[in-house]
Amino acid sequence: MIRHLLGAIVILALVTGPTLVAGAGDSVGTKLDDAAITTKVKAKLTTDSVKNLVKVHVETKEGVVHLAGAVPSEADKAEAERLARGTDGVKDVMNNLTVSSPSASPSTK
Repeated sequence: MIRHLLGAIVILALVTGPTLVAGAGDSVGTKLDDAAITTKVKAKLTTDSVKNLVKVHVETKEGVVHLAGAVPSEADKAEAERLARGTDGVKDVMNNLTVSSPSASPSTK
């Protein structure tokens, strides 16, 4: 009796297991892809040629890169988006970067 029950459990696991694993694999695979994209974008933003972009926050969800933070100029904002869009695996870029205004110098009277 126990032997038949164990056999049934094994058969059930063999039949439903691949379906469950495939569903979980897609989710895990997507997360791994997103993490890889984030890493690639961050690496591009921190190269010597774009030092102004080191503090940009990068997050990727389902291939869509979200950029956040403040950059010194509109050119830096555009460059961050260009670099992100040029990264393998990126489906779209949501550029939520703000341009920080230069510090106001104290006025003298």
